[in-house]
Amino acid sequence: MSLGSRIRDLRKQYDLTQHDIAEQIGMGRSNFGHIENDRVIPSSEDLQRIADILHTTTDYLLGRGLTEPMPGYSAPAWATSKDKRDFKRMLEEDGEVMFDGIPMNERDRQRVLDVLTGLFWEAKQMNKRKKVADPKNDSTR
Repeated sequence: MSLGSRIRDLRKQYDLTQHDIAEQIGMGRSNFGHIENDRVIPSSEDLQRIADILHTTTDYLLGRGLTEPMPGYSAPAWATSKDKRDFKRMLEEDGEVMFDGIPMNERDRQRVLDVLTGLFWEAKQMNKRKKVADPKNDSTR
């Protein structure tokens, strides 16, 4: 799959138009269309902006070994269905993210969510290790 194909697929997944993304990165719609059609390779700055808008990484867009557009959002192999429900619930809470009483812009909000995603799975895994190491602390007994 090409760079343009990955961008197009994610853009459609997020129900965005070429114009929506072009406007956010400061270029014309036709220029962005050329990127999606693999006629033009975007600058590294534009590629990073596109990745941010599409909530993914430049590595995914460039096809560098990643098989998922949002690797941080996928559940680890050890996650149970309850773990996945907990994670989904956390992501679906769509309250405003504030800093010093001021709502964060979408890009900063996404960055916070990315960090929280990593921390969520790390905490889940640590809790599972504790239960294995000390089974008498298992509250399900």
